[in-house]
Amino acid sequence: MTETAATAPRKPLVKTLLGLMVLGMLRTTRVLPLSWLRVLGAGIGWVLYGLIGRRRRIAEINIGLCFPQLDAAQRRAMVRRHFVLFVQAWLDRGWIWGGSPELVRRRLRLTGAVEELQSTAPTLLFAPHFVGMDAGWIALTAHVQRRFCGLYARQRNPVMDQWMAEGRRRFGEPHIVAKNAGLKALVSALRAGEPLYLLPDMDYGPRDSVFVPFYGVTAATIPSLSRFARMGGARVLPILSRLTPEGYDITVLPPWQDFPTDDVLADTARMNRHLEAWIAEAPEQYYWVHKRFKTRPAGEPSFYR
Repeated sequence: MTETAATAPRKPLVKTLLGLMVLGMLRTTRVLPLSWLRVLGAGIGWVLYGLIGRRRRIAEINIGLCFPQLDAAQRRAMVRRHFVLFVQAWLDRGWIWGGSPELVRRRLRLTGAVEELQSTAPTLLFAPHFVGMDAGWIALTAHVQRRFCGLYARQRNPVMDQWMAEGRRRFGEPHIVAKNAGLKALVSALRAGEPLYLLPDMDYGPRDSVFVPFYGVTAATIPSLSRFARMGGARVLPILSRLTPEGYDITVLPPWQDFPTDDVLADTARMNRHLEAWIAEAPEQYYWVHKRFKTRPAGEPSFYR
């Protein structure tokens, strides 16, 4: 059905109104005690688990592929728990991006090899897609007195786009690069000494991807960690974010040794092996609602049909 002149203008208006409603809710709930906010997130998560069948099915397929040893009841339980954690992390953005600096720093605990963040060496920060990935970025910019560089993809909803962009810029005057800006800006930032926060562990389609194993399943994966490390002469520091009852634990791991190599495939496969080990520590907190195995090698059918 084609769009008429009467209905076409309604779409931006509806998106704006929805964005204002969501933003109003988050500004209201951010003052709640964190324990109350967690209960609210659990309730909404259970509701969405029942309502959003498409995303629930994607998560079930992903978990079935990655954890074949689990039976159907165990997979459903993991998916329900993931929906709860996903919503709790989303509600937390209210206080992460709008709470007082003191509250934010208290609830975002930065631990591990934090001293490595002060190095002037070109540095890639490998931040996997756990539900606390935005908390990880804010923890770095709020606790560490230096300029970080991050990628930003414009959101379809204009109200949410502005809110998210402002939230991610609230500490430390970070250097935000548009996702479509190309490699030059990112490599320049690396060489200028700005640690680059990178989340390459997703399937963004066949362009610029390589096929490497993820839980034993062939998965299209962006090899940017290896390529940026070589182009920028950079080391890799993993940043792991975990949602906890008290807020978030953000752990800085030591830099990888012997990375990158001259083999992009081997480097990207190594990245996925590390990721599998980190997921095993908190499997429900990984971003399972994304079609991680969407792109298939030629001739292979889709898992999501």
